[in-house]
Amino acid sequence: MRLLEEPAGLWEVRDRGTEQRRAACTGLSRQVPLPDPVLHDALYDRRMTPAAWTPYPDAAEVLCTPHERGIGVGVVSSIGRDLRPVFRVHGLAPYVGTHVLSYERGIQKPDPRLFAPACTALGAGVGDVLMAGDSRHADGGAAALGCAVHFVDHLPVADRPFSSSVR
Repeated sequence: MRLLEEPAGLWEVRDRGTEQRRAACTGLSRQVPLPDPVLHDALYDRRMTPAAWTPYPDAAEVLCTPHERGIGVGVVSSIGRDLRPVFRVHGLAPYVGTHVLSYERGIQKPDPRLFAPACTALGAGVGDVLMAGDSRHADGGAAALGCAVHFVDHLPVADRPFSSSVR
């Protein structure tokens, strides 16, 4: 079975806009029967609220430390929605100087054009930037631009500090 039956290829471009994201996620959800079809949209809407996101326990420290040392911090994300409210709700917004989000640019990682505006907004040359990312494929676009890249591997779900709260 393909990931999404209709329309073909939507999952690959899901983060180029808010409507593409909704269509891809609810289209995937609709492959699983639910007691009431309106639940697909309701579940998507709930997942999009800032409170539905839980930052890693060390997120504030990881973002705050370079910020306090005068090092600019930017968020570059392939995502079909605005992450700024998530950062505000969780107290992380003061540490981030810029957000470059795929849905606002109409391009996704690994396209180097998504990383370049973050460097510009931070007033940094690409050779002075370290991209920390969790996807060797997607975040490799920063390396193609000339940035140094450090990959962070995900913890297994069972080892994540908040995994017991996810039900």
